[in-house]
Amino acid sequence: MRVTFLGTAAARPTVGRNVSALSVQREGDLVLFDCGEGTQRQMMRYGTGFALSAIFITHIHADHFLGLTGLLRTMGLQGRTEALPVYGPKRSGRILEQAVHLGLERVSFPVTVTELEPGERVERGDWAIEAFAVQHGVRAIGYALQEDDRLGRFDVERARALGVPEGPAFGRLHRGEAVEAIDGRMVHPHEVVGPSRPGRKVVYTGDTRPAPSVVEAARGADLLVHDATFLREDAERAHETHHSTAEGAARVALEAGVRRLALTHLSARYAELPHLAESEAREVFPGAVVAWDGFTIEVPFPDGEAE
Repeated sequence: MRVTFLGTAAARPTVGRNVSALSVQREGDLVLFDCGEGTQRQMMRYGTGFALSAIFITHIHADHFLGLTGLLRTMGLQGRTEALPVYGPKRSGRILEQAVHLGLERVSFPVTVTELEPGERVERGDWAIEAFAVQHGVRAIGYALQEDDRLGRFDVERARALGVPEGPAFGRLHRGEAVEAIDGRMVHPHEVVGPSRPGRKVVYTGDTRPAPSVVEAARGADLLVHDATFLREDAERAHETHHSTAEGAARVALEAGVRRLALTHLSARYAELPHLAESEAREVFPGAVVAWDGFTIEVPFPDGEAE
């Protein structure tokens, strides 16, 4: 699983940072979280490709969705025909529909817009994306990408010792089906398969104050991507505008017990001084990193093993 930061600035672009967008490549699926202006060019620049299976918008402040119009037109010009779902919070549908259809040119492939409430899930086979509540002063949600639990480890040597014939029987046994051994006895999954193993979890807050709902959504996440618009010296401003400081984001990560924390959505006043936010966050959560445009994070399985 690869997370690519396409835009890490708050409100407006700076020389070094574009506005909000984050792509997640999960095996054969590519999804996009937020789509600020210029996202299509960032996707070209950082090589994510345009084969999106879904777009998830956190809220309808312009720096989080204004890039939709251009991105969809670019995908159409590249010959896309597959339908593309776009998701957003309640009461975002009308504006997102306008962004989809803005201009004289028609989008050449079907685009559906669906509103989500906190707690609603978009199922995608063996993983899902769940919306959760945030605190941003407008209708806004964050998203938690959660894989299903994986099968437990299969003990090949134990299976052989029990007389299970190698081949398809191994696979059936691993998937939970009892099989017949060479001597005629039945071998059951619990005899050769360990306990299930957790899948990966990536949480993206969008814009928010530190909030109990975010802590709960991020509980045990492998990666938390959190709003860090301000430094603690501007904590009052952060509270007034329903944003987080770097320190506040770190406290959320600590309380939620996440493995990694990446800070994004930096105010232009110190967007080019990321070490300040990083130092502040690391006082609370060692290892916190301030993301930059083009920064990628590979998210391993919690047990460190490949699938």
